[in-house]
Amino acid sequence: MEIVKYKENSQHLAELVDLINYCQNIEAGLDIKMAEQSDVFNIKSYYQDNNGEFWIALKENRVVGSIALLPINNEVVVLKKFFTYPEFRGYPIRLGAQLFETFLQYALNADFNRIVLDTPENEKRSHFFYEKNGFRQIDKERLDISYPFPDRDSRIYEKYLP
Repeated sequence: MEIVKYKENSQHLAELVDLINYCQNIEAGLDIKMAEQSDVFNIKSYYQDNNGEFWIALKENRVVGSIALLPINNEVVVLKKFFTYPEFRGYPIRLGAQLFETFLQYALNADFNRIVLDTPENEKRSHFFYEKNGFRQIDKERLDISYPFPDRDSRIYEKYLP
């Protein structure tokens, strides 16, 4: 298993789309179309060219996880596209924790001081993960930044960095 920065590769992009579709629509039943997530088809310009980053987890050169960091300004980043196939979650692999650690180290090294994210209300496992990692839920009305996301009765979380 390796976590790498995304590089344009049509096979990896197709596998990333499959991963996102599986997690959002097959597993969670959210009915989120890829047309609502055009950033996935413009990773370099949307994330990487703007001081952000997009990582994929590969097992035998197959995409099995992802996480992205989208800077909003010099202080705030959004955690996006955080997905793993179920067989890589939790013990013993803990791919989510590995991806999040990669994200967190990048954010800290780049001197960002706050992470914001959105997650659907029915994603209880995600809520547990975020809360265990120091995020706290905030009301949408208290969100003082704007970024596009497919809102499916979403919770908003934030975490301040040291």
